[in-house]
Amino acid sequence: MKVLLINGSPNKDGCTNEALLEIETTLKNNKIDTEIFWIGNKPLSGCLGCSKCFKSKRCIINDKVNEFLEKAELVDGFIFGSPVHYAGPSSFLTSFMDRAFYGKPNIFKGKPAACITSCRRAGGLSTFDRLNKYFTYSCMPIISSNYWNGVFGSAKEEIREDTEGMQTMRILANNMAWLLKCIELGKENGIEFHNPEKKVFTNFYKN
Repeated sequence: MKVLLINGSPNKDGCTNEALLEIETTLKNNKIDTEIFWIGNKPLSGCLGCSKCFKSKRCIINDKVNEFLEKAELVDGFIFGSPVHYAGPSSFLTSFMDRAFYGKPNIFKGKPAACITSCRRAGGLSTFDRLNKYFTYSCMPIISSNYWNGVFGSAKEEIREDTEGMQTMRILANNMAWLLKCIELGKENGIEFHNPEKKVFTNFYKN
């Protein structure tokens, strides 16, 4: 079993990464393989809405998104981390996730996911809410902790001093490991994720 940890901060070794490292350590203690995937700090285009990925399962823009999708098909769970920018996720991460999730439901459905936030003071809850919407749209079980998944601090050393936040990260990781093991046990006993119905689109408009 393997969990992919996505660092959605333009700062590779900052606060968001520090929280992901705490999660990674706990997952490894649970005998879960991990990999931290940094989306980078080079400009990322948003989704063009061309829908070509519905057939190819890859984005026509060949960058970090396609690199991630290659890995995503082979892992069992995901944790996306983001700093808080103007009370929302980083623009790098939202552009990345728009393109990664659009038109590719079979890569993600049934795989547990969670998000974490890192902020100096405020905006963590709105960021947390925004990121969870990708998972609820994609038939993904959402992993919780004993509090909303966030850490506080303006430097990675301060993140370590947020003892409640660090505990939240560890409990989140333990919950992820528990559900992955339950899913694995279910598969061994013939319980597979169901095949969702074909999506129905209902459009509302006025003449």
